[in-house]
Amino acid sequence: MRCLAPRPAGSYLQEPQGSGQCTTMELGPLEGGYLELLNSNADPLQLYHLYDQMDLAGEEEIDLCLEPDTDTINCEQFSRLLCDIESDEETKEAYANIAELDQYVFQDSQFEGLSKDIFIEHIGLEEMISESGEMLEEAAQKSQKRPFPEELPADLKHRKLAPPSSSLLSCLGLPAGSIHIIPTLPALPQGLWQISGAGTEVSSILIYQGEMPQAPPSSSPAIPSLPKSPDRPGSTSPFAPAAADLPSMPEPALTSRENITEDEMSPTKCRAARKVSSKLPKYPESVEQFRRSLRDKYQAKPAGLEDILVEVDLMRARLERSSSKSLERELVILDWAEQQPARGGLAGVLLAASDCRRPRETQVIAVLGKAGQGKSHWARAVSRAWACGQLPQYDFVFYLPCHCVDRPGDTYHLQDLLFSLGPQPLPGDSEVFGHILRRPDRLLLILDAFEELEAQDGLLPSTCGPMSAAEPSSLRGLLAGLLQRKLLRGCTLLVTARSRGRLAQGLSKADTLFQMAGFSAQQAETYVERYFEHLGATHRQERAVALLRGQPLLLSHSHSPTVCRAVCQLSEALLELGEEVELPSTLTGLYVGLLGPAVRDSPPGALETMARLAWELGRRHHSTLREDQLPEKVRAWAVAKGLVQPCPGAAETELAFPSFLLQCFLAALWLALSSEIKDKELPQYLALTPRKKRPYDNWLEGMPRFLAGLVFQPRARCLGALAGPVVASVVDRKQKALTKYLKRLQPGLLQARRLLELLHCTHEALDAGLWRHVVQGLPTNLSFLGTRLTPPDTHILGRTLETADRDFSLDLRRTGIDPSGLRSLVGLSCVTQFRAALSDTVGLWESLQQHGEAKLLQAVEEKFTIEPFKANSVKDVEDLGNLVQIQRTRSSSEDIAGELPAIRDLKKLEFALGPVAGPQAFPKLVRILEAFSSLQHLDLDSLSENKIGDEGVAQLSATFPRLKALETLNLSQNNITDVGACKLAKALPSLAASLLRLSLYNNCICDVGAKSLAHVLPDMASLRVLDVQYNKFTAAGAQQLAASLRKCPDVETLALWTPTIPFGVLEHLQQLDSRISLG
Repeated sequence: MRCLAPRPAGSYLQEPQGSGQCTTMELGPLEGGYLELLNSNADPLQLYHLYDQMDLAGEEEIDLCLEPDTDTINCEQFSRLLCDIESDEETKEAYANIAELDQYVFQDSQFEGLSKDIFIEHIGLEEMISESGEMLEEAAQKSQKRPFPEELPADLKHRKLAPPSSSLLSCLGLPAGSIHIIPTLPALPQGLWQISGAGTEVSSILIYQGEMPQAPPSSSPAIPSLPKSPDRPGSTSPFAPAAADLPSMPEPALTSRENITEDEMSPTKCRAARKVSSKLPKYPESVEQFRRSLRDKYQAKPAGLEDILVEVDLMRARLERSSSKSLERELVILDWAEQQPARGGLAGVLLAASDCRRPRETQVIAVLGKAGQGKSHWARAVSRAWACGQLPQYDFVFYLPCHCVDRPGDTYHLQDLLFSLGPQPLPGDSEVFGHILRRPDRLLLILDAFEELEAQDGLLPSTCGPMSAAEPSSLRGLLAGLLQRKLLRGCTLLVTARSRGRLAQGLSKADTLFQMAGFSAQQAETYVERYFEHLGATHRQERAVALLRGQPLLLSHSHSPTVCRAVCQLSEALLELGEEVELPSTLTGLYVGLLGPAVRDSPPGALETMARLAWELGRRHHSTLREDQLPEKVRAWAVAKGLVQPCPGAAETELAFPSFLLQCFLAALWLALSSEIKDKELPQYLALTPRKKRPYDNWLEGMPRFLAGLVFQPRARCLGALAGPVVASVVDRKQKALTKYLKRLQPGLLQARRLLELLHCTHEALDAGLWRHVVQGLPTNLSFLGTRLTPPDTHILGRTLETADRDFSLDLRRTGIDPSGLRSLVGLSCVTQFRAALSDTVGLWESLQQHGEAKLLQAVEEKFTIEPFKANSVKDVEDLGNLVQIQRTRSSSEDIAGELPAIRDLKKLEFALGPVAGPQAFPKLVRILEAFSSLQHLDLDSLSENKIGDEGVAQLSATFPRLKALETLNLSQNNITDVGACKLAKALPSLAASLLRLSLYNNCICDVGAKSLAHVLPDMASLRVLDVQYNKFTAAGAQQLAASLRKCPDVETLALWTPTIPFGVLEHLQQLDSRISLG
């Protein structure tokens, strides 16, 4: 009997000329050939093949027989070959990889829940020949079924590739002779059997006894002589899996192409073909009907104020570790000049992302932003864009608000998650779901308001095995499977979430991050105009805009679209009065003005009920509620007045607060009115000072400002307008407790973020005594380094500095401050000095110059400082170069004497870019060093080692004649050898009058370099400290330095210890001169 076997390296025998029979292949020893084959780039599924292989290195094909479509080998040789492979220890790891690949490709758990008929249809059991015998049919049916996970071996890495056993051959019951193995044919002629089995590790083979008959003519494409692996189009190998056996793979990539030339299959042609196919896909009728119902749902335009659209920019974001010892990651606060908007909105982002995505990889896109900045509006706009045909790369788009799916007690299937919140599936729902499972790469799933999930960290990636689409789980478990890329692998996930503090680790693994930019002042005014245009009251547009401009604080808060809408609603009510009116000056007054008219006709206790519910939901990190949580009259009133509204995308019985800020205001109202909240507990809700024991989770981040406003503002126009005759004693006690707490605070000791929150709370209180206490406690030097400054923060900070009647110095680096805010702060007369990002400051100068504001430009130039300057990136060096270029351009084009104060006053410059960027950016720094004539401290040492090398030292030495004020030069850990030391020693006399400290610690200086330094040492009249520790010179170099030290009475310390010198020699030198340090 003869069967097919893999060919060991070096076992190919050339057929004798003129031979008309197949030559039996004699097997030689393994000699590592199998391991080389398995470790090569060849597809592992081609290990067992049907044809003569063409050598992948380009050698000529060698025929073993005259029949190109068959190959034979003695079965005894085949068994011996398999035994040799098993006994070879070096190949076990490689075979373990094949076992894992087999499970990955053939046992994908996503399809375990589907009907077995689907697999039978694709595997080809229906094509089994009934004449092959009852026993063979039974064995074939048993072997064709894919084993379930519980039937698989426990240790997949040591699963063996079993040879054809005697039991298998006896089961077939074939007489002795030749067995021919041929590729699977579209129709099996009589006498052919198709077998497969887990024991053979082969998906399907065909066996024919006796002489090989000619295949009947067929319309299918001819079988080529070179076998193709499943990742190639049109695979004809019998071991290649069918399309259904490779879930989550695009079907066109697995089906054969008829009548397609090689040129048409080029990468460019294929890409064009994919684009065309994505535009004109063909779907089953049930799938197409479901798509139409889904489109109809999303095409409905939003009613009311949701139809007012002012597009804001999406800014690309990136993450960084919160500390070197922490795995938590936080958003990087980018300078304004660094921020890159994403063109085309979210729809454009998705179109661009689909072009660069990897096959079979789930792509997670996260959109972050503060509450009320329009994330949910953007997410719903994406679903409408798909419904209008703007995202043809997706067959389905599902919009899922997370507050609707956070149901810990329920158990669902993946099918329920997709269909329960959308249109009900049609009778062919299993076919629709099957289409989604087969093509997850054409699915977009939108998870809106991700922060609504109670424990986001419960969705972290884990080490558990694959999840099944048919396996029931909680909705949170299904979301975890999606985020961990175990379910619907290859789909696109769009997640929107609130950005506060560290990110949940599930979001930190996102492929792409974006941030919502919010409204600019001009966009806020545009929204006001469109609001009144939508109402049909265009004659009031100008007055409404004038009202907003009259309150700069509310204008800055209109950075949030939610606040901007609230301003429009109150402006509408005020303008209907027809009198001279104005907007309130605080956020608390804004919401009191909105809720005051609604409370007048409310049921008794309705407002208190809503306030308590808002507080309780906020403590559980929820903003939605069930209808049965409210009494019927209260619910009817709250819905009619807009305090709650039906939750979009959820069941009819669920309600939600229309905005997060309204929920914060109602929660603060409950804290102010409730007697259940103890007075001593009230200060913790301001969240101004950290607590080690039981810290308060400030999820309702807008509540502290409202609480201060409600407690301290005059009751007649605040609490009195909402609650009527309140219990005066309760409010008085709360006010007294908060006053005592706030006056004990020392503003100068608070962190920057908490200081800003204190300023906001104090402004909302409108209490002169509190305001005076906070302003007087401000430190002179205010640093907001690494703290994001929003437009409201910028406004309240500027107002505080103006009323302080003192001079201040500001550090505004890494705050993301916008140009208008930077201009307003640095233009204040009380700000005498400031630091900001170089790129943002240069942009401000250019803007002032273009607008002809020469006086303000001169003042800003005088105030700006970069002392001390530390370059941590190539951008820092480039920005510093741009600053120097501005000075050179100004000096050459204008009759202005002197230098820019920022350049003139720079005394300390650090360079810490590391071994990769350091050598690349250092030449750029050298070219501008001579501009800093007052530079005293040049530090080129870095913990990660800059490694500027000998070439960098040579470039630096050329600038010494211009650095007349340089006192400290640190060249430690820069990979300097004797060559660099000699060049440095030659140039050091230029610094003889100023240099006090020179450090060459931890370099590669040997005796030649030490001799050069010893030779120049007596010429360095001002030098006091020389550090040459941890170099490579020997006792000879140390003795030369020690001898030269005797000629330098002004030198105070020579740090000389190095491991290449015997300690006894160093100790002797130290006894001769006590200025030699060995520590």
